[in-house]
Amino acid sequence: MAKRLSEQDKKKLVECFTAGITIDELSQQFRFTKLTIIRNLKKDIGEEKYKKLISQSKTTEIRINSPVNKFLNEINNKNFSKKNTQKDPSENEKLPILENDFSLITPFTEIAPLDFDIDNSPQKDLSSVPIEEAVFPRIVYIIVDKKTELEIKFLRDYPEWEFLSKDELDRRTIEIYYDLKFAKRCCNKEQKVVKVPNTNVFKIAATKLKSKGISRIVASDTLIAL
Repeated sequence: MAKRLSEQDKKKLVECFTAGITIDELSQQFRFTKLTIIRNLKKDIGEEKYKKLISQSKTTEIRINSPVNKFLNEINNKNFSKKNTQKDPSENEKLPILENDFSLITPFTEIAPLDFDIDNSPQKDLSSVPIEEAVFPRIVYIIVDKKTELEIKFLRDYPEWEFLSKDELDRRTIEIYYDLKFAKRCCNKEQKVVKVPNTNVFKIAATKLKSKGISRIVASDTLIAL
């Protein structure tokens, strides 16, 4: 995969996303991870518009991929195939009607609801990297307030990690930035960006961070577990 999206790619990315192409499809088309796609979209169109479009996309996907629609599409495909394989009516032959002929089912057939829980624990296990195994760049940036206190967020504040369990989303996090310009864009008037020239400090201070209730570090496309 390429390291960076070109300006032309970014423009095309926004156009495709606005046109309704999903994050998965964009990831395959541009050969970038989904988190990279999401980060660039939020930066270019704004988080509010991104959330609105992603909500519309999910609603459409749920409607199209609902069990009822899938079942009805399957019926229509079978009926279409059956019509194409029937003999010429001029032969005056009658085809037998099977007891379980799906063509007799109306589009309003009631389907029993799915009743099972989805376990997303494998996603949780694969989502974070232990800090001992994390590879940091030489320099990163963090956002602090006027008193130089770390900006602490909950993991649920990051839409790209919303697939995690509720317990995981309730974890407190800090975010580190690899790009100074992007860090400044995320900084409000009451905050400032601080340069961290030695990233080993996060491994050294892991115990102290955990004592403050911080158990995750959000770093670009990576979630690091303390």
